[in-house]
Amino acid sequence: MRQKIEMAVLAALIVVGITPCLLVAQGLPTVPLEDQLKAQYTLVKMGLDSGGDAIVGEGTVLVIKKDGILSVPYRGQSVPTKYQDGAVRSPSTSTMGARGSLMGRIGKQQIRLFQVGERVYPSKIAVNLPKDQVTVGIIACDSCNNVSPTTFYKADVVFQFAKGTLATTSLSQVEDTIAELLNIDDSPGDQGVGQGGNGNDTGHGNGNDQPGGNQGGGVGQAQPQAPPPEPQQIEKGQSPDQVKAALGQPDKIVNFGSKQIFIYKDLKVTFLNGKVSDVQ
Repeated sequence: MRQKIEMAVLAALIVVGITPCLLVAQGLPTVPLEDQLKAQYTLVKMGLDSGGDAIVGEGTVLVIKKDGILSVPYRGQSVPTKYQDGAVRSPSTSTMGARGSLMGRIGKQQIRLFQVGERVYPSKIAVNLPKDQVTVGIIACDSCNNVSPTTFYKADVVFQFAKGTLATTSLSQVEDTIAELLNIDDSPGDQGVGQGGNGNDTGHGNGNDQPGGNQGGGVGQAQPQAPPPEPQQIEKGQSPDQVKAALGQPDKIVNFGSKQIFIYKDLKVTFLNGKVSDVQ
């Protein structure tokens, strides 16, 4: 009887510890979730110039997907907005009529709600496993939103996960939850604006130079411009070398065992076992 009990206990321990054991056996490093998230998003760097507060290092551009994120001026005190179960719970809603309490925390700051479609930079990422929370600080990308003079409105968004689940939630699941509210901007038109003259040099400058050089004199002016080059395509199943050939060297490369991530200015390519599995 004692032997049977011991065998049952051993079996239970194996079931509970199977995932950690497999990780140890495979020799995969245990990277904190916060560090993994910071590898996915480039945080904006703020500083000062002759005009005051200024962005000295651009971050990953995120697009607001839902209304309700309460923002304050850059030098103000943020009041966190909570995102839970697919719903935005802004401070004004969560106080349920306690307007005096809310205004007491904010003071006389000029607050506003971010609108759907506005673009922002991530400014901080913090993970609190005991509270099952991931906090993402954001700052308005005024140049992306065509706002002048700049405002740099900011906000803190707390992504609340179910009790006791964050420690076992995968990186991709956390990213998907964040993307429900703050999705990485992958719109081609906006990428061209953000990169300044690069898009024009590639599409138009080279096209004009080539016909002019071949025709000589003024004949080239009568010729139609060369068609724009075909856009580079990234397809599922491609190798890292194929992606580099299409997009060039990535800004960052993140390795997690069999998972590898190429991070470009406005694009993130994920590989599993050396093949493209996801593009964001």
